[in-house]
Amino acid sequence: MADKTIKVTLVKSVIGTKQDHRATVRGLGLKRLNSSAVLEDTPAVRGMIRKVAYLVKCEG
Repeated sequence: MADKTIKVTLVKSVIGTKQDHRATVRGLGLKRLNSSAVLEDTPAVRGMIRKVAYLVKCEG
């Protein structure tokens, strides 16, 4: 399972969102709009993506 990856892209601005949601986006490695990160497919990462699902787009 360690060889599986997920590509996450920030598609909506974090302006006006909760502070912990902003921190989660930063924790995913996303800095600005349309930035992407390729992350390992782990339960922790999936939980972070689920928390900010309204801000990001996920590709398996």
